[in-house]
Formats: sequence, C-alpha cells, structure tokens
Amino acid sequence: MEDLKVFTDDILVRLYADGNNEAFDVLLERYQNRIYSYIQNIVKDRDLANDLFQETFVKAIVTINLAIDYFRQAGAVTQISCDNEDLNILNRKDLSEATIEDNIVREQILSDVKQLVLSLPDVQKQVLEMRYYLNMSFKEIAEATGVSINTALGRMRYALMNLRKIAEENHIVLTM
Repeated sequence: MEDLKVFTDDILVRLYADGNNEAFDVLLERYQNRIYSYIQNIVKDRDLANDLFQETFVKAIVTINLAIDYFRQAGAVTQISCDNEDLNILNRKDLSEATIEDNIVREQILSDVKQLVLSLPDVQKQVLEMRYYLNMSFKEIAEATGVSINTALGRMRYALMNLRKIAEENHIVLTM
C-alpha cells in the first residue's frame, strides 16, 4: 500500500476500478480525518458523525462501482450535445413511462441481485440486508450484531466488492 500513496486520486480511482482494493484504502486513509472532522463539526455528535462518515464512503464505493459497470456495459462513450434545440424530447426514454421490456429487465436484475446476495458470507449478507432492506444505520447494525461501527462498515464494503466480483465472474449486468 505504501507504493500507492504516491498516486493522484484520479489514478487511485482507476486502479480501484480495475480491481485494486488497496487503492481505495489509500483514498480512505487520505481523506478520512478531514471528512470525519467536517461531519462532526456539523452534527456535533460523535456517533452520528461516525455513522454519516461511514455511509459517505459506502456511497463512494457504490458510486464508483456503478460508474465502472456502466462504462463496461456501454463499451464506448457516446456524447450528445444538450445545446441542440432540435433534440426531439418525444423520443427520450428518460421522459417516458417504463415499457414492458424495461419491467422484465428490472425484474431480472432484482432476481440476479437476490441470488448474488444469497452467495455472500453470512456476516456480509447480514449487514447488507440490515442496511438496504431494513434501512438501519451503521450504528444500529453495529449494536444489533455486537461489533464496532468500523467492522460493520468493513463488512458492507467487502459485501459490495464481493457482489461486484461475483457479478463480473458470472457475466451478470446489473444496470438497465
């Protein structure tokens, strides 16, 4: 991990995108004190600040993974100018209701996610289910499972990394 500390944030994100989990650890180490201090200064509550800090980094992991998955699925990036006044808004899918095909794809993605979650180790599955299905905070998860908040966050992080890895190994696309 020492060698990775010399890289810029941009390079570390790319390394993480390519599967180097230590690159994310370097980013976390680089920013955790400043971000935690900022959050604690706002909320004035140590436990809440800890919980919000951990949620921030889980969201960072999820966002990076979603971006990676999107660009892998898309292959090449296509750019469309938003300045074009002749853009036909009637043909924009994002402004219309879901089609039957969209609903079928969404149902398949949900089914795939359920199968992926079932393949996780029990402690990772437990934290993921508590967080996303029961909408529990990391503080609540830590208390319910008898572990520290950092352990709960770590389990969530590894759960998300394992989900991504299993999806890639099985060629499962989790985006529409």
